[in-house]
Amino acid sequence: MSNLGGSLRSIDWSSQKLERFEKNFYVEDKRISTLSEREVEEFKRTQDIKIQGRGVPRPVRNFDEAGFPEYILSSIQAQGFTAPTPIQCQAWPMALSGRDVVAIAQTGSGKTISFALPAMLHINAQPLLAPGDGPIALVLAPTRELAVQIQQECTKFGSSSRIRNTAIYGGAPKGPQIRDLQRGVEIVIATPGRLIDMLETQKTNLRRVTYLVMDEADRMLDMGFEPQIRKIVSQIRPDRQTLMFSATWPKDVQKLANDFLKDMIQVNIGSMELTANHNIQQIVEVCSEFEKRAKLIKHLDQISSENAKVLIFVGTKRVADDITKYLRQDGWPALAIHGDKEQRERDWVLGEFKAGRSPILIATDVASRGLGMFLFFTQALRLGLRACEREQPARFGSDFKCFSSRGHGQIANGGFLLSNLLLHPQDIGLETGTWLQGCLSEVSQSSIVRYVGRSNLHPC
Repeated sequence: MSNLGGSLRSIDWSSQKLERFEKNFYVEDKRISTLSEREVEEFKRTQDIKIQGRGVPRPVRNFDEAGFPEYILSSIQAQGFTAPTPIQCQAWPMALSGRDVVAIAQTGSGKTISFALPAMLHINAQPLLAPGDGPIALVLAPTRELAVQIQQECTKFGSSSRIRNTAIYGGAPKGPQIRDLQRGVEIVIATPGRLIDMLETQKTNLRRVTYLVMDEADRMLDMGFEPQIRKIVSQIRPDRQTLMFSATWPKDVQKLANDFLKDMIQVNIGSMELTANHNIQQIVEVCSEFEKRAKLIKHLDQISSENAKVLIFVGTKRVADDITKYLRQDGWPALAIHGDKEQRERDWVLGEFKAGRSPILIATDVASRGLGMFLFFTQALRLGLRACEREQPARFGSDFKCFSSRGHGQIANGGFLLSNLLLHPQDIGLETGTWLQGCLSEVSQSSIVRYVGRSNLHPC
């Protein structure tokens, strides 16, 4: 992986003759222009929209005010959407204006459509692809599953304009992907590793890319993709429009944005600080390593009476396989998904889980983003203390629903035990057991971390 992209040479764009292109398509609707500043600020407050930057366009309140052409509005209507989400209200005017954009919002909030619909207008305004041309729009995603989901959304809204797309990711045969690239596609959705492979073997190029999206940027950095991202961006003309979407806003993501985005404008939905999803009741139970599996079975016994789907996060691929084997031997319909599974098997597992034929899914971080787009989870369990606290607001998006232990099962989730949990457990709606409540009242945050470590106690 460290030598991936080693044969790619940075392009001296100053010596290249670049064709001019159009990227500003936004004309503010008269209904938005006539609003007073007070009305605009009140709308932002009710939608929890916060903005930064110079000359940020006003948010829109409905689809008609966004200024989309009729063919896109028809596609939106066909999908049954009734109103834009908060991130869409603000991100659409920002993206359509041709500016570099940073958008921070939790998973499941509609970020994909926030960049996909402006991409359609951008592509339709550019010259048609010639033989040998690469894509016009490039979307980078951290995982195969997320790339496929983005492709599905692009297909829905691009079909009316005959905008072609393909998803480029590892774990699948290269042949069909290469054929798509050679036939010519306007949109490429790709994971960084497989895209660099295609660039090195000259199956495609990025000289026509004028619309670049980095989706789930924080997750890509967590997975160690920063060197690959930098190599990819070096192959793209510098006057492109760049959009970065993320669930969190840590310092490494901020640095990446400052390096790649120019005169950027930013929208954030909700607090800029790391917080939990208040729609979810989180319960932490502390137990010894040897008690975990017995407690897991106890929770599953309670949940099974509700016909609920259960998502169990674990820290490693080995543990995922071990827990799956343990549950299946005990008669539970469980399947696992992790990075060592072939793409075909991962797709099959997700299909079985979605259909309810296997209502228990054991997953590593491969399932940490984007599943809320098309799956409805009613319960979740976290085994182990390996989760970074950054993942929690992203994993459990707005489509995820959990219920309290009062007759409805439980969610046991330990990701915040090392951060905000210790500082403001009531603020994030966390229910803690007697042991942890005693710790919270008696010792400091640093003492908790040391005590947990010495005692080998974990949330289960």
